[in-house]
Amino acid sequence: MDAAKKPVSPALAGPYGHPYHPILVTVPIGAWVSSLVFDIAAQLVRDPASLVQGARWLIAIGVIGAVVAACVGALDLFAIPTGTRAFRTAVLHMSLNLLVTLAYAANFLWRSDDRPEPGMLALNAVSLVVLGVAGYLGGKLAFRYGVRVVDEDTQAEGFSQPK
Repeated sequence: MDAAKKPVSPALAGPYGHPYHPILVTVPIGAWVSSLVFDIAAQLVRDPASLVQGARWLIAIGVIGAVVAACVGALDLFAIPTGTRAFRTAVLHMSLNLLVTLAYAANFLWRSDDRPEPGMLALNAVSLVVLGVAGYLGGKLAFRYGVRVVDEDTQAEGFSQPK
């Protein structure tokens, strides 16, 4: 259990008690949620070209951010002992996130013109739902199984009264 709390490479994955993966995932999540907002808005305006292109670039930013977050997340995965529930959960978390990233990469390539298509919006929305499931599993890894979370003695330091 202690192995999953310590980083494989503190320089690349973040020091003990402060992993980089959780902060890096905010980039694709924010970009992809914003792209869905742009897609919805594109359905409501007379000239949607700028919104469609904005959604396209937000998707690209999200894909790049997801690749970076996945590299750091893979380092955290290597610290989890195989054959455990935590490892199986981490593999499912990773697989769903890779599926979502591929879906968004395909969505980016689909957007070759400035016309909004309902299929683009639908793929965007479904991808976000799957991303939500993957995020739930990531939360389970951290908050239920304690992956990359410091031990309770270290946590207790934050609740001690200053002398």
